[in-house]
Amino acid sequence: MTLLALTGGVGGAKLALGFAKVLPPEDVVFVVNTGDDFEHLGLHISPDVDTLTYTLAEVANPVAGWGRKDETWRFMDALERFGGETWFRLGDADLALHLHRRTLLDAGRSLTDATNEIASRLGVNHTILPMSDHPVRTRVVTPDGPLAFQHYFVRDRCEPKAVGFEFAGAETASLNPAIPFESLTAIVICPSNPFVSVDPILAVNGMRDALLATGAPIVAVSPIVGGRAIKGPTAKMMRELGIPTTTEAVAKHYAGLVTHFVIDKVDECARAEVAALGMETATLQTVMTTLDHRTQLARSILELIR
Repeated sequence: MTLLALTGGVGGAKLALGFAKVLPPEDVVFVVNTGDDFEHLGLHISPDVDTLTYTLAEVANPVAGWGRKDETWRFMDALERFGGETWFRLGDADLALHLHRRTLLDAGRSLTDATNEIASRLGVNHTILPMSDHPVRTRVVTPDGPLAFQHYFVRDRCEPKAVGFEFAGAETASLNPAIPFESLTAIVICPSNPFVSVDPILAVNGMRDALLATGAPIVAVSPIVGGRAIKGPTAKMMRELGIPTTTEAVAKHYAGLVTHFVIDKVDECARAEVAALGMETATLQTVMTTLDHRTQLARSILELIR
């Protein structure tokens, strides 16, 4: 089989690691949100790509889920003394990755090529693909105007009210040509934030149609469990958008695309409402606090697909 997993953020990377543990590299491809990417300190920062790369390389910070474990911060401490921008923290080892990516991009390499090079050097054998080699930038619309995603998420700590989202460049961006649409047997939308991790991927020109044209089952895993988000601002965004913070609401968001929807056991009561949307529904343990949880959820989803 060839599984395509759409992922972004820490939640998506957790399930991605589960798939990487139970499927060989030739059987799974990870397509990652790059709407979070931005230029900072002269560097191209790809937060979701790097989170997945570090997670698959098993060098991610186990507490935060992003960044590298055993990181040091001498660069940021020195930069602060010069009055530099330190709101977006780059650890010393992490900085080396960003500098190497900058070198590759400046040499004319694509973001996909740079990602493959970096992942390979970190010992990752599975394929990690940016959703596009063209820039797509997520903006969070607030009552005071749009904010670049990292300004909203990191600098302002998600405090502004979110009233909508924009994906600048998505309408003209090309799909990553390395995505093997013609050979896919299944597609999984990992439990990432639907609005700012998954929607930017689906917004890329032609992506949604290409996924539907495969005829493969499309499975989405709810990031909402018991009315709460496991990690990140998903629930806050839903409240501010006037959307109920329920797994049923997430299912409605994916209606017309998703054929199978996975909910956590605590949301068993939502099965009927999700099924009424025309989706096959499975109840599994979706909260992944250990590696065993991640691999078990991956195996359960593969069984559902089969």
